[in-house]
Amino acid sequence: MPALSMTMLVAGVVLGLAGISALARSWAVPWGLAGIALGVFLILLGAARLGRAIAPGAPHEIDADGTEASEPAHLTGHLDPVLSRWLWIFKWLLALPHYVVLGMLGFAFMVVTVAAGIAILFTGRYPASLFQFTVGVLRWHWRVAFYSYGVLGTDRYPPFTLARCDYPAEFDVVYPLNLSHWKVLFKSWLLALPQLLIVAAFTGGAWPSTSSKGFSLLGLLVLIAAIILLFTGVYRLGLFNLLMGIHRWSFRTMTYVALMSDRYPPFRLDQGALDPPSNPSSMGAG
Repeated sequence: MPALSMTMLVAGVVLGLAGISALARSWAVPWGLAGIALGVFLILLGAARLGRAIAPGAPHEIDADGTEASEPAHLTGHLDPVLSRWLWIFKWLLALPHYVVLGMLGFAFMVVTVAAGIAILFTGRYPASLFQFTVGVLRWHWRVAFYSYGVLGTDRYPPFTLARCDYPAEFDVVYPLNLSHWKVLFKSWLLALPQLLIVAAFTGGAWPSTSSKGFSLLGLLVLIAAIILLFTGVYRLGLFNLLMGIHRWSFRTMTYVALMSDRYPPFRLDQGALDPPSNPSSMGAG
């Protein structure tokens, strides 16, 4: 990642958090507002620069032939053929640097989403550089989740990058050419509520995480997979496919909640390493 852009973003996060803290003290309100304003500016500037450094990968919402693309969010994950029986016990420690970076990126993600929402409200477009940044943050989350306690699907250490690379887990979102001006006011909290409740039941929280939050179906399935792996050295494919389906539902929902698409997520658990084809009936066509 470009060092200067990341430095700007980190400085913006620090200033923003400091400004929020200062607002709690009545005498420091002007300093708090100034810190928040400067922090937001640096976050948006750093995020835009980081986004421009990421080459677009997914197609536009309408393909060149005029047909509509399939689900806008594309999540894949390929299970390692051989996994260490015991390495998963220490992955919480190994992934600690990623947790720190993702904490800062998560704060920046929220700021960028609000700014993008304002842009969509008036223009109907999600700024392309900010869009690539938000996709990159979700991509980073997915890689760390796949490595650690979201799936435990690989022993390859995740890269420190927002961009696509050669890694068993990948995520991308189709860039929308046009977005509804008015839906931006309701998508994240009202229209998405049924999806958020289902995702929370699966994972213990609405935000795609590197692991489950508290007791949840996701956490139980990962624990079962880890115990079987510890004693047999085998990761059960059925468990893996189910975990992929849960994460795919979660990331599709977050794509909608984060204003990155107007396509409502399907109430469907698409399991397996790859996204299903846009037209399943055509799979057998010759």
